[in-house]
Amino acid sequence: MKVRRYRRSDLDSVRSLHQVCLAQVGLFPGDGVYYDDDLPRIEEIYLADGGEFLVGEAPDGRVMAMGGLRRVDDASAEMCRLRVHPEFQRHGFGDRMVTELENRAAGLGYTRLRGDTTLNQPAAIHLYRKHGWREIRREGRGEHTVVYMEKDPLISPTPTPDK
Repeated sequence: MKVRRYRRSDLDSVRSLHQVCLAQVGLFPGDGVYYDDDLPRIEEIYLADGGEFLVGEAPDGRVMAMGGLRRVDDASAEMCRLRVHPEFQRHGFGDRMVTELENRAAGLGYTRLRGDTTLNQPAAIHLYRKHGWREIRREGRGEHTVVYMEKDPLISPTPTPDK
C-alpha cells in the first residue's frame, strides 16, 4: 500500500470508502452517529487548518484506506475517518494508517490524539488499544454507544516502510 496525501480527485473514492465501511458495521445516515458533511471540505477542514488527510492506494491505484487528523487545539488533534476497505482488512493496513497518522501528528507538534468509534466497531477499538490508546468515556447516541479514546504523549515520528 502506498500512503499519500489526499488530492481533490480522491473525493468520490473517499466518499465511497466511507459509506462501504460504515455500512459494514451497521451505521447509516440518520442514525445519530453517521455524518459525512466534512468530506467535500477535506482541504478546508483538515489540510488548511493544521491537520492532515491520508489515503492508502492499492497497487492498482484504488483508494483502499484513509484517515484524517483534525486540529482540536495547539496540543491536540482528532484522528478521524480511519477506514480500510473490507477487501483489504486484516492485512495490517489499519496498523499502517494509524502509525502514519500518529507520526504526522507528532511531526505537526501535537502531543495528544483523540478519537472515537462505536461499540459496533470492535476491530477499531482493538486497533486503537493495540497502539496504546485508552478509553476515556462512552456516550449513548441514538441506538449506538460511542467510545471516546485518547493517546498521549505522542513520541517523535518514526519512519514507516512502504509496502
